[in-house]
Amino acid sequence: MLTLYGIPNCDTIKKTRKLFDAQGIKYQFHDYKKLGCPNSLVKVFLENFSHTDLINTRGTTWRKLDSCIKDNLTEKSAIDLISANSSMIKRPLIHAGTKWLIGFDEQQLKSLKP
Repeated sequence: MLTLYGIPNCDTIKKTRKLFDAQGIKYQFHDYKKLGCPNSLVKVFLENFSHTDLINTRGTTWRKLDSCIKDNLTEKSAIDLISANSSMIKRPLIHAGTKWLIGFDEQQLKSLKP
């Protein structure tokens, strides 16, 4: 079973869930708002994606950050920042066995069908 990480009110997450349901793809949903995104989970994400790939720089959470924080961001400082602001993680983020996907790519998502 795969895990879909995100926030329920995100349009991209809604679209992903709808696609999975239509394709019969079984998944568990990790809701950042309810379950959080502890540092340990962020570190797992960073084993599979760079911090620059993981952060949605087009989102309002990122854009509202002080430029000093954005300009001096390292992988180490990103861990606490992302953990405290899980809404800045690009969505969807999916873990399927040994495969990790980030972002909405319909063909890639459909390929997860068992």
